[in-house]
Amino acid sequence: MSDVKGKFAGTVTVGTKGQIVIPKEARELMGIQPGDTLILLGDAERGLAIPPKSSFDHIFKQIFGGEKE
Repeated sequence: MSDVKGKFAGTVTVGTKGQIVIPKEARELMGIQPGDTLILLGDAERGLAIPPKSSFDHIFKQIFGGEKE
């Protein structure tokens, strides 16, 4: 739903179990595959962010001093 290369904007519906489906275009843009782990960050004023777990690899290693699970 975006005309800007490398960007995506769309809508999702929250189901009765609190689940959402990430739109195909967004999954393709971000390289999200079945089985990938994402992190959900929430801020009451700024909203939600769902970065891939891999974007935090270096932080996990610094905090825990080794490999993450």
